[in-house]
Amino acid sequence: MNKQNLILFSLAVFLLAACGKPTVETKEGWTNLFDGETLDGWHQLDGEAEFTVEDGVIVGSAVANTPNTFLVTDETYEDFILELEIRVDDESSNSGVMVRGQHNPDANDGRGRVFGYQVECDPKERAWSGGIYDEARRGWLYPLSYNPDARSAFKLGEFNTYRIEFIDNTLKTWVNGQEVAYLVDDMDQSGFIGLQVHGIGDNPENAGKKTYFRNIRIKTEDLSPIPFENDVFVVSTLDNELTSYEKEIGWKLLFDGTSSDGWRSARGETFPDGGWTINDGVLTIEAADGRESANAGDIVTVDQYSAFDLAFDFKLTEGANSGVKYFVTLNENNSGSAIGLEYQILDDERHPDAKQGKDGNRTLASLYDLIKADKQSRFVRPIGEWNKGRIVVHPDNTVEHYINGLKVVEYTRGSDAFRELVAESKYQKWENFGEAEEGHILLQDHGDEVHFKNIKIRELE
Repeated sequence: MNKQNLILFSLAVFLLAACGKPTVETKEGWTNLFDGETLDGWHQLDGEAEFTVEDGVIVGSAVANTPNTFLVTDETYEDFILELEIRVDDESSNSGVMVRGQHNPDANDGRGRVFGYQVECDPKERAWSGGIYDEARRGWLYPLSYNPDARSAFKLGEFNTYRIEFIDNTLKTWVNGQEVAYLVDDMDQSGFIGLQVHGIGDNPENAGKKTYFRNIRIKTEDLSPIPFENDVFVVSTLDNELTSYEKEIGWKLLFDGTSSDGWRSARGETFPDGGWTINDGVLTIEAADGRESANAGDIVTVDQYSAFDLAFDFKLTEGANSGVKYFVTLNENNSGSAIGLEYQILDDERHPDAKQGKDGNRTLASLYDLIKADKQSRFVRPIGEWNKGRIVVHPDNTVEHYINGLKVVEYTRGSDAFRELVAESKYQKWENFGEAEEGHILLQDHGDEVHFKNIKIRELE
C-alpha cells in the first residue's frame, strides 16, 4: 500500500470510528454527550414530542395530546458534573433536565413513565429554574422559595448555562453562574441524563413550541465540585445530620437523634420522665387523651433565640394536633400550653380546631389564631408522611412560615397590622404578646401522637 492510500485508509478508519461513537472526549476529562449533528447515544421515552438537530442544537417540539417526552442518554451515570445550555422562547413553556433519571416501562398501561430528579427550566412567573423536582414521585424537593435570590438567573429567549453537580448524595445546581439549589438525598445512586419537552395536553395552539439544548458535556472522573460561596438553604432528607457546608455557615442541630440534650420541660429544669420518647432518630410525643399539655407537657429548648432560621420535620398521626412555638418566655404561668407564637401542626381534615378561629387561621402551618397559611394541597404530604416545616425570623422582625419549601405566612412582629390581629385573637389578654426580644423554641404536647426529627437552627444577624 503506497503512502497516499495509507493516509486515505487511516482517515476512513478514523471517520468510521467517529461516526460509531456518539460521545467525544474533550480536554480536562469532559465528554460531549451531543456530537452536534445526530442524536446518536440518545433515545426517546414516553411521549411523542419531536426531537431534531438543527445547526448544532437539539430542538424539542411540543405535540398535543401526548405526555411529557424525554430524550435520554443510552448510558447511565453515577457521580458527575454536567454542563449544558437551554433556551425557551415562550413563558408558557416548561422543560427540565433529568439527572440519575429512572424509567418504569410498565407504567401507564405499558407506555412507560420517566421518574426521578429533574432540574427545572421554568420561565413562568414563579421563576423556579434550577430548582429540583422529583418527577412522577415526590414532587418539589427544592422550589426556589428556598432561594428567591436565584429566581432572576434564567433569561427567556436566551441560551442559559446550567451546571449540575451530582456527587454521592449531594445535588447542586447553577444557572448562568448563579448558585441555585442544594439538595442532599440518597434515593437514586445512578441513572440516565434526560432532556424534557413538557406535555401541553389538549392545547393545539401550543403545538410546535420549541425547547433548545446545546453544548451538552459531562465529567465523571477526577471531579472537583465548586463550593457555594453564598448562604444557600440546604434541603436534606438524611436524618439528624448537617453537611459540612451547613456547619460552616452556622447551622446547629437542636436534636441529635439519640438524646434529649438541649431540651427541658416547660414546667421545670429537666426533661419529662415520660410521654416523650426517642427511637430510631425520631422524637415523639405519645398520645394521651387529646388535652393540651395535660400529660407529659410541652418541651422547650434550654437556649433562647431572637433572629433565626429554624427547620424541622414533622409527621402527624390521624386527627392529631401539635405545634412549634417560638419567642416562648415562660413568664405567663399559663395553666395549659406555654404562650408563644405558634406554627400550627394539625390534621386539617379530621381535627375540629381547623374549623375554629377566624378564616382558617388555625390550620396547618398557620400562625395560630392570627394568620391563615396560604397553602397549596400538592405541597402538603399526607397524614403518616414526613413534612418539612420552617420558621424564619429576620433581624428586622419579619417572620415567615414555610411548608415543604413553600412560603405560606409572612408578617412583621410588633407592626400595627400584627397588633391589630393580636387584639382580635385569644392572645389579647397577654401584654406585648409575641414581641419579646428572645425566647425558647417549644414543641407542644396536645395529647396526640406527633413525631419530630431533623430539627436544626441558624441564628441570624
